[in-house]
Amino acid sequence: MTRLTRFSVSPLSDMTRRLADVASSRAEPDLVITGARALSTYSERMLDNRELWIAGGRIAAMKPAGSYKGAAKRYDAKGGIIAPGLVDPHLHIESSMVTACAYAEAALLNGTTTIFCDSHEIGNVMDVAGVEAMLEDARQAPLSIFLTVPSTVPATSPEMETAGGDLTPEKIAAIFDNWPEAMALGEKMDFVPVAMSDERSHAIIAESLKRGRPVSGHVYGRDFVAAYAAAGVTDTHEAIDREIANDLLEAGVWIFLRGGPPTTPWHSLPEAIKAITELGASHKRVAVCTDDRDADDLLLFGQDWVTRQAVKAGMTREQAWAMGSLHGATRFGIGDEVGGLGGGRRADIVLLDDELKPVNTWYGGELVVEDRKVTPLLDDALSSPYRYPEAAYHTVKLPEQVKLTPELPTEKVIAHCIRTELPGITLVHDRIELEPANDWQTHFERHNLCFVTVVERHGKSAGNVAHGLLSNFSLKKGAIASSVGHDSHNIIVAGTDEADMQVALRALEKTQGGVCVVDDGKVTAMVELPISGLLSDKRIHAVADEVKALKVEWEKAGCTIPYMGFNLIPLSVIPDIRITDKGLVLVPEMEIEALFEPA
Repeated sequence: MTRLTRFSVSPLSDMTRRLADVASSRAEPDLVITGARALSTYSERMLDNRELWIAGGRIAAMKPAGSYKGAAKRYDAKGGIIAPGLVDPHLHIESSMVTACAYAEAALLNGTTTIFCDSHEIGNVMDVAGVEAMLEDARQAPLSIFLTVPSTVPATSPEMETAGGDLTPEKIAAIFDNWPEAMALGEKMDFVPVAMSDERSHAIIAESLKRGRPVSGHVYGRDFVAAYAAAGVTDTHEAIDREIANDLLEAGVWIFLRGGPPTTPWHSLPEAIKAITELGASHKRVAVCTDDRDADDLLLFGQDWVTRQAVKAGMTREQAWAMGSLHGATRFGIGDEVGGLGGGRRADIVLLDDELKPVNTWYGGELVVEDRKVTPLLDDALSSPYRYPEAAYHTVKLPEQVKLTPELPTEKVIAHCIRTELPGITLVHDRIELEPANDWQTHFERHNLCFVTVVERHGKSAGNVAHGLLSNFSLKKGAIASSVGHDSHNIIVAGTDEADMQVALRALEKTQGGVCVVDDGKVTAMVELPISGLLSDKRIHAVADEVKALKVEWEKAGCTIPYMGFNLIPLSVIPDIRITDKGLVLVPEMEIEALFEPA
């Protein structure tokens, strides 16, 4: 059985003589894909009546259809479009709630054959051990997976929140030196400290630049662009509108247009792409990416979907596919390996219909998806996934007693509340006057409030617990909880009463992580995430089914933002107000604020 990993295909240096012989018809190819239109990402043209000659998992040549006369295995594309496999330049595997091996199944179904992942989620929980475990997982996966080394773990200072990991400049340097898959520095989320010349932030950037590795970014606000670019950051996926996208391109920063389901916070492509379609910028330093996808959305809204969104927004099919494949590969220096159909490139190929929807996927010349279904070859590879270290299954460490709700004020106070708004990225700081009341329910009904609490779960404190109030979240009864509380991944619980919130918290303790909904003392939906409180050990479709059921119960509970937006409530690097295990955090001042103050 063929070993389906990135290492299945020999380096080009070992293949040049054979490929030259095949291209010159002196040797037989292993496979000929014929009768196709070829989408060229180099010239951005559609070429009629072509065939590909493949040998040793690489493309030997593209020829006019019918050129091959020998007896090698043939595949008739029947007039379909052949194109290079997609290259996703920025994503987080952990957001999909599955391992790298399981992620590969969805990626290949979507025509994606190469990804660049930032594993800062598991790094926040397990430090270097978590990042290296995911790298081992990636090596075993039937997908080309490269790492952009987590750069901001923890996302803020220890005074602001408690994380399980602390990736210092020295640790990051060691990852670069020990793992060839480490291709770049991952998104530098602490853009304010970077712009303010923070010593640690710049020491981390320096370790990447000293090794000739590019630096990825994460920035909000046009005022920060100049300093951010000057600090060595040369790409970002956070261009949320036309103006900042234009600023970034002029500053020499690649932009990855992030497309996501329109109901989530991750669909900025339609606005940011206007830098090209309205302001006339070139698309040569623009790629598309997925960033965050849960297991359900990953199957429906992959890199192929984002590429089609670029077409919908005004790009040609050929331009969009180049932005989804060659451009991301070029940004990270592997454009001569993947992203095109030229000779010597890996035979990572997709067969598309006229709407650019993947029908077949070849990975290293092996057919792994046919007629939109996994082939037996891929199914076999997915049936033997990597097993994470035992420590990864024991990361939720809670005190025996945790109080999850604040004391009811006995006098009139001003409450510093967190107001949620769609799509759920930014949160608004509300100051609400609370008159004395006999119970919390009176306040909830009058001001559309509920409790929100963050519990430290890494066992690094004496059980830090911070209480807050959510405004406009519209949770009317029961509770919800998640161990995926970006980015330190403490447990975040929201609810209307202590009892249901306790049920939700202890349910996550029992499963060692997950996302759940509780109603009247019973768990009505649960996605179990026993690996670092972030990942399931099941295959993608099984987890997708659990996520679908969770979304149904989530909506029944009345929650006005999706659960992935809810998971961002502790992310204390995005304005205006957040809550971590240390308390309410005002952003960008990075100050802790009390929940109540005298009226």
